[in-house]
Amino acid sequence: MRLPLRLFPFLPAPVRTASSVPAGKLNFVPACSTADARSLELLQDFVSRSRRLFVVTGAGLSTESGIPDYRSEGVGLYARTDRRPMQHTEFTRSAKSRQRYWARNFVGWPQFSSHQPNCAHRTLRSWEEKGKLHWLVTQNVDALHSKAGQTRITELHGCAHRVTCLGCGSITAREQLQRRFVSLNPDWSAQAGAVAPDGDVFLDDEQVLNFRVPSCERCGGILKPEVTFFGDTVAKATVQFVQERLAEADAVLVIGSSLQVYSGYRVLLAASDKKMPIAILNIGPTRADHLAGLKVKGRCSEVLSVIQPL
Repeated sequence: MRLPLRLFPFLPAPVRTASSVPAGKLNFVPACSTADARSLELLQDFVSRSRRLFVVTGAGLSTESGIPDYRSEGVGLYARTDRRPMQHTEFTRSAKSRQRYWARNFVGWPQFSSHQPNCAHRTLRSWEEKGKLHWLVTQNVDALHSKAGQTRITELHGCAHRVTCLGCGSITAREQLQRRFVSLNPDWSAQAGAVAPDGDVFLDDEQVLNFRVPSCERCGGILKPEVTFFGDTVAKATVQFVQERLAEADAVLVIGSSLQVYSGYRVLLAASDKKMPIAILNIGPTRADHLAGLKVKGRCSEVLSVIQPL
């Protein structure tokens, strides 16, 4: 469904800086030209016409905070290395795989947990405060939306700042587990390599041989980050909750996601079935481009900085 255009007399162009990534952090944002004025006018019109906007965000939002994604051309994990993310079955079935994962995660945690929200995160929080944003679904596990103060939010794939027990289901803070790692491995150390999107780093197998992994303090079960690994599925209750919030909305805006993962793409399929207006802001192509009435190519922070929640 396409909304009729309502023109705005003035819309400032985004200011292009050398990089929107904080100083001292690697730049994982793909090369991209500034969004054209016509696209900005159309996006402003789209946002202005919505009264209960539903937003879906992805890794393209967090790359501007210094966290890499998987698929971006030239700078994503798949482009830079032959490394692939942890699979759910590998983690649950193999103690050695869990040892390797947690050793890498232990080394990468201080850096991963220190990342801060960028301008785009803060803009979306302000949209919520002003009543424009009805609900936000993020596919990211970095907690940056929560750090920015977002409250009307569903973390579709969980959050790396939480740890769950596969035995009793208890949830604990990842920071608490970090302290347990330190206690169990007082003399263990490893040189960190490149950071991955889920917070771990690259280590050789030999480096993790003596790393000790704690069990659940309550039941002795296996501890796992409270995230949806590749090969796993999102909980039915979460899917149902997201569908209910979508039914309350009047338009959908995708920000910084290629929607290659079905759990996110399915939200757009549902929105399309409901004949809801759909707009996408992303640097590269997405799986749902054919469903959108508007596609804007540009960096998330640069574009959102000039869009007003009228």
